[in-house]
Amino acid sequence: MKGRVLIIAGSDSGGGAGVQGDIKAVTAMGGFAATAITAITVQNTLGVHGVHPLPLDLIEAQARAVLDDIGADAIKTGMLGSVAVVERVAAILDTSDAPVVVDPVMVAKGGASLLDEDAIEAVRTLMIPRATLLTPNAPEAAALTGIAVTDLDGQHRAGEALLRLGARAVLMKGGHVDGPTVVDLLLTPFGETLLEGPRIDTASTHGTGCTLASAIAAGLAQGHPLEVAVAEAWAYVAEAIRRAPGLGQGHGPLDHGWPLRDATEGRR
Repeated sequence: MKGRVLIIAGSDSGGGAGVQGDIKAVTAMGGFAATAITAITVQNTLGVHGVHPLPLDLIEAQARAVLDDIGADAIKTGMLGSVAVVERVAAILDTSDAPVVVDPVMVAKGGASLLDEDAIEAVRTLMIPRATLLTPNAPEAAALTGIAVTDLDGQHRAGEALLRLGARAVLMKGGHVDGPTVVDLLLTPFGETLLEGPRIDTASTHGTGCTLASAIAAGLAQGHPLEVAVAEAWAYVAEAIRRAPGLGQGHGPLDHGWPLRDATEGRR
């Protein structure tokens, strides 16, 4: 089977983001998900109520167990949390030749910090150069580059700066940029692709970043070209937002399973 994705990230007890959302996204896109959990979070749609990092040796042991037996056709990283975890994960990545999707998770949807301030430099110097694709939102890109990202020009400038820092491709997500449409910008050394759609008026956006990055990783794991993997993942997430079930009292989860449900109903 081609389509094995190793996810190195934190868990989300609410099931919408983190490794729970990642597993759902990879499965929905036809891949096989395995995990190395970096931290256990206590969270729901109202926010993050606790973060409990796992020991470095345990994080590495999980990843090694997967890579040495099952293997991986792509690796996706999410919440890392600290300098020490970033350093350990960078070392793990160096033992694999699989493409790496780096989602530089810094802040949860409700505003809780998921990356230590001193770890931003570690992400900049250790994770970005190892990224086949980097998927920052506007605040994350601004933190990594020092460039304000408030419009498409800012997305361009920050994305180009991230390419100069060593990422082989950058998907500048535009959900935090004001406007009636959402524009995501895929930048590579060879050109750019715009993905644009109407902004959906909903509070059910918990886990969009995790889901998008993992869906892209699933496409890369199946051998799809980067532009195809990004476009398919982008369309999947947009529909998952539109079909969100409205769970919880805060930022609700997406409908990760809609393609599987549609496929099942189509066979009846």
